[in-house]
Amino acid sequence: MASSLPSESKKLERVAGDTGEKSIPLHENVLQKHAAFFDMNKDGVIYPWETFQGLREIGSGMLLSSGLALFINLALSQTTRPGKFPSLLFPIEIKNIQLAKHGSDTGVYDTEGRFNPSKFEEIFTKHAHTHPNALTYDELKEMIKANREPKDFKGRIGSLVEWKVLYKLAKDKNGLLPKQTILGVYDGSLFQLLKNQHSADQKM
Repeated sequence: MASSLPSESKKLERVAGDTGEKSIPLHENVLQKHAAFFDMNKDGVIYPWETFQGLREIGSGMLLSSGLALFINLALSQTTRPGKFPSLLFPIEIKNIQLAKHGSDTGVYDTEGRFNPSKFEEIFTKHAHTHPNALTYDELKEMIKANREPKDFKGRIGSLVEWKVLYKLAKDKNGLLPKQTILGVYDGSLFQLLKNQHSADQKM
């Protein structure tokens, strides 16, 4: 599954444009779009079982999806619900998702959840040594390490988990993480492509 997203690049190019700057509006909170895929009933709130379902739909295994759902909702819930009493259901409020932005990341999302094209390009100018428009696994590890901030253990763990899971689910047949694939993560469009591919694989 991870190796086959046959028309992914073409689809994402139509969504994202040549550089990613043309099609992702710079004034919009695209982090909300990224999160909205997991809001199964579209009520603006994501519960752990919705995170689990979304992860399963994009090809994540049962155990990994269970662990990630707990990890994600426990980590983000209260941050996205400022001033509210903690809930044992660990809901994530999409309207405040930018408040859950962690450190030790790429900086592609700014503090308002908007897309920063120059930071996106830096991923490849700094770390894509083998192919200009893709990252190898070693280059991905290099990037994660370079983004680490001192004493930011929560951010380091969050970044490591996010990128490792993305690589597992979306690398191509050559073990590369293409630029257009990564771009699709930031606006959430990749999730629907992975869902469609996983659904097609199950029917084969």
